[in-house]
Amino acid sequence: MITCFLKYEIVSDKIPEFEHYGRLWITLVERFGGKHHGYLLPSEGASDIAYASFSFDSMSAYEAYRTASAEDEDCKAAIAFAQQTQCIRRYERNFLRPVFEGK
Repeated sequence: MITCFLKYEIVSDKIPEFEHYGRLWITLVERFGGKHHGYLLPSEGASDIAYASFSFDSMSAYEAYRTASAEDEDCKAAIAFAQQTQCIRRYERNFLRPVFEGK
């Protein structure tokens, strides 16, 4: 399993727009076979950092999602929404191997 962990720098006064964007992607990732673990939005403290993570069974499954999502009209619309609202300044993407079970 591979987990994509995202750190976003967002525009503080556009948190509702970013939340809408995130809700779109939760549905989209799951449509393509991934498991979305949700978004973490600013509450107290730094008001311009948000996080998200989602998992796929393998890196090849993630790559298939990336290829298919690049051609999907709903995915294109979600990206266009973020660009139009300018709610995201930048983001970082890291791939991690999750451990879900204890001893």
